[in-house]
Amino acid sequence: MNPGERGERWRDWRWQLVNRISRVEHLPLHYEEREALIPVAARYPVSITPYYASLIRWDDPADPIARQCVPSQDEVAFRLPDSTPDPLAEQRYSPLPGLVHRYPDRVLLLASAVCPVLCRHCNRKRTWRRPEALLGSKEWRRALDYIRRERGVREVILSGGDPLMLPLSRLSRILEALRAIPHVEVVRIGTRVPVTLPMRVTPELCSVLEGARPLWINTHFNHPREVTREAEEACDSLVTRGIPVSNHTVLLKGVNDDQEVLLTLFRRLQAISVRPYYLFQCDSALGTDHFRVPLPEGISMMEGMWGRTGGLTLPRFVVDLPGGKGKVSAERAHCLSLSGEEALFMNFEGETVRYRW
Repeated sequence: MNPGERGERWRDWRWQLVNRISRVEHLPLHYEEREALIPVAARYPVSITPYYASLIRWDDPADPIARQCVPSQDEVAFRLPDSTPDPLAEQRYSPLPGLVHRYPDRVLLLASAVCPVLCRHCNRKRTWRRPEALLGSKEWRRALDYIRRERGVREVILSGGDPLMLPLSRLSRILEALRAIPHVEVVRIGTRVPVTLPMRVTPELCSVLEGARPLWINTHFNHPREVTREAEEACDSLVTRGIPVSNHTVLLKGVNDDQEVLLTLFRRLQAISVRPYYLFQCDSALGTDHFRVPLPEGISMMEGMWGRTGGLTLPRFVVDLPGGKGKVSAERAHCLSLSGEEALFMNFEGETVRYRW
């Protein structure tokens, strides 16, 4: 559908899902390119909404949007020594199917197995063909019982797949059940819907989410071109309902491994009331190694942005350590030394400054 034909059907999220590109044969590529990608898609499937596909500049072989959703032979041909299907050891920290309990005060629920777009850098690519756990009625009751027993859990994170792809009735029941647990103070939802399927953020969905406050949305913009008018409207619909929206960006080679690209992205997000929260080093997930940027390059880019823009624009640069060892800051500290009653700092211009107390 070309831009002149877009109308009510284009704005219908159900139409977008039905008309997803789900076969490499339907990609607007040369025949030889499509044929070469068939074995890749046999291992790691393809799913691209018409909306997200419309952001791609198909005549650019290095297009950063295409790189995030169009299969690449690098997914099966390029592997670094430390990559693994489960880099964060989620299976090890799953006391029940569909529930991950890595940190003492929060748990993660795999509430959905469906994503509008299958992102090629996904750290759960292992589940695309074989979902490890779906929260059916039985599994959901067991997960709720577990959370009720674990009184130290104050936050529940819904992930997947994409939780906002659940039927509203099911999503509403999940949120209501979590709100009824006294020690669960906050629910957080990880979703890429505002980026890949913004028309899913309907008034009906917003009403369900508003009724579950305090609730936070963490979304996932990786490139400035993803911050479209439709994406802005989706985020605004959430924010004006009192639902704060923050963003996780993943540092991806060939997508945003450029200081100016990141700075533009973070500024655009702040301008639409989406807080840049984390910049993640790409996890060592099997099938994603071609996206990994050397860590010193990421540190250097973050340091180069410090002082050029306000603090609310800059996320924390973090590494989610392999083996489920948790998140750590990847930024060099500005405090160079502490001694007696003085400290030595380096400012954003590289100047060394002494500070006494």
